[in-house]
Amino acid sequence: MKTTSSVTYRPGFFTRIAKKLRGRRVNRGIADNLLSILFLLIMGAFMALPLIYVILNAFKPLEELLLFPPRFFVTNPTTQNFKDLFNLMNETWVPFSRYVANTVFITATTTFFHIAFSSMAAFVLAKHVFFGSKTLFKIVVLSLMFNGVVTAVPNYLLLADLNWIDTSLSVIVPAIQAPLGLYLMKQFMEPIPDSILESARIDGAGEFRVMWSVIMPQVKPAWLTLIILQMQALWGLSSNYLISEQNKTLAMAMQQIVSGGIARMGVAGAVGLVMMIVPILTFVLSQSQVIETMSTSGMKE
Repeated sequence: MKTTSSVTYRPGFFTRIAKKLRGRRVNRGIADNLLSILFLLIMGAFMALPLIYVILNAFKPLEELLLFPPRFFVTNPTTQNFKDLFNLMNETWVPFSRYVANTVFITATTTFFHIAFSSMAAFVLAKHVFFGSKTLFKIVVLSLMFNGVVTAVPNYLLLADLNWIDTSLSVIVPAIQAPLGLYLMKQFMEPIPDSILESARIDGAGEFRVMWSVIMPQVKPAWLTLIILQMQALWGLSSNYLISEQNKTLAMAMQQIVSGGIARMGVAGAVGLVMMIVPILTFVLSQSQVIETMSTSGMKE
């Protein structure tokens, strides 16, 4: 004669609490809201301390910069650091506008082509199936593990064979093929439903039209993030491949200016603030777009 035993499942403590709270609206009082705002303000101020310190250092006189232990706030603010920087900029071997023009050209050109080529390659890997596509993407992921120092010698030999040393191409071309852009764009393109692409193709759109008109608006957070990363990396770029003075970037010219020793510590503080302005402005102008697009870009079949 068979006997059956039944086991009664009893939910745990947290499961019972979750069932009781399910469907209930959590109401926070004024005190809770004030505490949350206070906590966020404290954390925001803490994260802003390095930025504030750089700004204050730019206005410190030399005697305050040499104090030990160093002071966070400036006691006698001065603009002499910026005046000295301006005078040194006028004493460079080539017009200082040449350094700025080189930096703007390299930054704008590299950022545009990096996003364009990364998007096209990512579109093929994300939305087209072909032999070796998975292996190719694994190679891209593997290349993310290599530091630029590891590939410096092979890159130099290759650029020397192409006669690109001491030209803008020695900086632009290697930066265009950086694997991070392809990886990021592919990860954003994969969740986009294929039915939307098929609808566009049925309406007569070609592959380029599908990518630029359908895919790119959906992955706006990805390429806006790439713009921020590229601007940050290229604006402060110092390359060993640029030798002639007329081909050097703004960061390289600034490094030469502040290499005069302790006497130019004030100028170094002013240089740090000047070099930080453009990446910060780029982030401030685009971060709202990134957050807004991320919050509305979720799509499902």
